[in-house]
Amino acid sequence: MTSSAQGNYEFDSRAFFPESIFDMITEVRVNDPLVIHKSGQRRKRRVRIAKDGKLAILACDHPARRVTRSGNDPVKMGDRHEFLGRILRVVTNPEFDGVMGTTDIIEDLLIVDQLFLESGGISFLDEKVLLGCMNRGGLSGCSFEMDDRFTSFTAESIRKLGLDGAKMMFRLDPKDSHSLDTIEACAKAITELNKYSIPTFLEAFSVEQTETGYRAVRTLEESIRTISVATALGDSSKGIWLKIPYCEGFSRVARATTCPILMLGGESLGDPTNILREFSEGMAASRNVRGALVGRNVLLPGPEDPSAVAGAVSRIVHQGYSLEQALQHVEAIRGKDM
Repeated sequence: MTSSAQGNYEFDSRAFFPESIFDMITEVRVNDPLVIHKSGQRRKRRVRIAKDGKLAILACDHPARRVTRSGNDPVKMGDRHEFLGRILRVVTNPEFDGVMGTTDIIEDLLIVDQLFLESGGISFLDEKVLLGCMNRGGLSGCSFEMDDRFTSFTAESIRKLGLDGAKMMFRLDPKDSHSLDTIEACAKAITELNKYSIPTFLEAFSVEQTETGYRAVRTLEESIRTISVATALGDSSKGIWLKIPYCEGFSRVARATTCPILMLGGESLGDPTNILREFSEGMAASRNVRGALVGRNVLLPGPEDPSAVAGAVSRIVHQGYSLEQALQHVEAIRGKDM
C-alpha cells in the first residue's frame, strides 16, 4: 500500500468555504457580537463527552502561540480564511468528535454555525465536543517561551459559553525556572475547572532547547516522569485527560497513570501516513489510551483532504482500524461532500 499523500488530490479551502461567508463573520462581529453567546448557549451538547469512552479531537490553537509555519511557508496558518476553511472541513465530518481552539477560533465557528442555521441548515456543532484553550502566553521563539501564561479562555468563560472542556499545556525544561510558573498556573486552573465539573485536557511533555528552538524529548523515561507530575496537579485528578506524544515503549508510558490518554500529533510532515501509523500502534498499547487530539497533521496533510484524514483518525480511534485500513479509508472518501 502506498502513502495516501501520493494521490493527486489537493484540498481547495476557498471552494469549500466561500469568501462571501468568511466576510459575513466580520459583519456579525461588528453588528451583533452577542450572537456568539447565543450560539454557544443554543448548541446541543453531549450527555457524555466521550460516547464510547474515546475521542478524536482537532487542535487548532497554534497561531495564538505564534506558530504559523507549515512546511516551507512561514505564515501558512496565519491566513485565517484558509485556516478556518480547513477547520470547518474537519469539524463538519460527522465521524469526528470535535475541536479545540482559542477564543477567536471557537467564536468564529459559533458564528458560522449560527449563519448556517439561519440559512436553513442544520447545526454542525450540535453534539460536537468543543474545548477551550486556556494558556498560550509562551510565545514560540521568545525568551519567555517557557512562561506559558493563561491568556485565552478562563474557567468562567468556558462555562458561560457552554463548552465541554478546557485544554492547557506545560512543557518542562529542567533548566528553565519558568517551567515551574506554568506548572503552578496549570494546577490553579485545574482546581478552578473542578469547581464547575469541567474536564481538563492537559498536554504535558519535556523539552530541550536547541539552536533552532525547543524540541520535545520523546523518550520513555522523560515521558513517564512528566506524566507523574501532570496527573498530580490541582485539587483533584478526577477530570484530567492527558495529551502526550507517542514514543517508543508507549505501553510502558501509558502505565504511568490511570487517567485517560489522548495522543498528540506534532508538526505536519506533509504526509499523514506516519501519524496514522503512530495512532494505530498507540491505540493498541494500553486500555487507557483513548484517542487523539491532533492538529497540523490533519489540518495540513500535504496534498490530501483534511476531512479524509480526520475520518481515518476517527476510524482508528473508534473502530480499531489498522494503518492499512485507515489509508484505504482516506482514498475512498477524499473529496466527498465538497
